[in-house]
Amino acid sequence: MYRKRPNLTLGFHGCDESVRNQLVIKPDFVKKSQETFDWLGHGFYIWENNYERALQWAIDKKNRGTLNTPSVVGIVYQLDYCLDFTDSEFINIIAQYYELMKDDLSLAGLQLPKNQNLPKDTYQDLVLRELDCAVIEYLHNKINEKIIIDLGTKGFSEYKQFDTVRGIFTEGGPVFEGAGIQNKNHIQICIRNLNCIKGFFIPRKESKFP
Repeated sequence: MYRKRPNLTLGFHGCDESVRNQLVIKPDFVKKSQETFDWLGHGFYIWENNYERALQWAIDKKNRGTLNTPSVVGIVYQLDYCLDFTDSEFINIIAQYYELMKDDLSLAGLQLPKNQNLPKDTYQDLVLRELDCAVIEYLHNKINEKIIIDLGTKGFSEYKQFDTVRGIFTEGGPVFEGAGIQNKNHIQICIRNLNCIKGFFIPRKESKFP
């Protein structure tokens, strides 16, 4: 009853300026991330209502030599049917699929992937989330398999693919001594169904009022 999230929301995507301009001019050409270490599985990533974090991410990418001109594109989107890891129901669901995946890999004689730190990560934030990504993708694949079987045998399915994935993350070390608040806390969205994206825009600078 409460699983659908139809409201429109603003988010931001850090990228090269050329990518920003391309998304605004040709909004139907959206590239999904498919890295093995994607935090929320494969899809198009958005920082929920967090322009500054998106920009800093792009600046960090420039410092590593992987983009030229740090920029941010704004996104109007809806979560719709969301695998939301701020919601206890979905946290329990992903835990169950982890156990299923572990059993499947064990039967096949394979090892579970692991979340890992970057070599120079001071705060040990496990930024290479290969385990998390694998479990989330396993969940999506298993749901898809169930849908296909149901359609073939019954003509309908009670299962539905998730449109988006949402997670809250703490990283970057304490913002002050003894703090529980971390410097890089954020909410991240992974858009799987690109129809959830309603449009892109170039964020305007805030003007002083009056």
